[in-house]
Amino acid sequence: MDALKNDKIRQEVRQQYGRVAESNGAGCGCGPSCCDTPAASAETLSQGLGYSASDVVAVPQGANMGLGCGNPQAIAALKAGEVVLDLGSGGGFDCFLAAQQVGDSGRVIGVDMTPEMISKARVNADKGGYRNVEFRLGEIEHLPLADGTVDAIISNCVINLSPDKAQVFRDAFRVLKRGGRLAISDIVATAELPEEAKRDLALYTGCMAGASLIADLECMLHAAGFVRIGISPKDASREFIRDWAPGSRIEEFVVSANIEAVKP
Repeated sequence: MDALKNDKIRQEVRQQYGRVAESNGAGCGCGPSCCDTPAASAETLSQGLGYSASDVVAVPQGANMGLGCGNPQAIAALKAGEVVLDLGSGGGFDCFLAAQQVGDSGRVIGVDMTPEMISKARVNADKGGYRNVEFRLGEIEHLPLADGTVDAIISNCVINLSPDKAQVFRDAFRVLKRGGRLAISDIVATAELPEEAKRDLALYTGCMAGASLIADLECMLHAAGFVRIGISPKDASREFIRDWAPGSRIEEFVVSANIEAVKP
């Protein structure tokens, strides 16, 4: 039953973000309303999440859709020549920013399970002339990469969408090199979510109902083999989370956080 339930969740998420990719709607993935109501520009949304004004104009038009719940670039400390993996790469926004940091001697790989997003990202890479970026179709629980090939893994508000987060961390550990690191922005739970919220697929695909408790995430990371684990909640994020599902009071249970860990 769990396998069938997990597959249903993945299908719902894939369909939701396929619609996001095709709609070109800013901020249309976070929150159950999707593309039904007007939203602020992607640039405005991203700056509200911690990106700089120069970041939002430094990528091909259409790469930044205003999605996410933070800025993993701010904690990744990427260096020239590194191999970087983006889990749930969407239109390629974070990949293109990372590519500028690792330079021509480095490499960036984006993985997304939504074919429409992969197609969009590849078009954006071609438009921007990025030669050190590639996009692969796949699930973040079963990454299409070899063991020990990645220096850093980034992700922005995606792991909460996975119905098997422990497997995400296990496979992330597998593909990282020794000394490799996680630098993730994601939604986490600060209190147990009400059962009604957990069963709400719109809240799930909107990046809220699938959030795990911080203590549970720490246990998953430890079990996968990670050390130097740090999860830093950002209480100010409750303000924009409230806008994702007005009137639901979901912001009382979840918050954006920076998640960091290292493979020894």
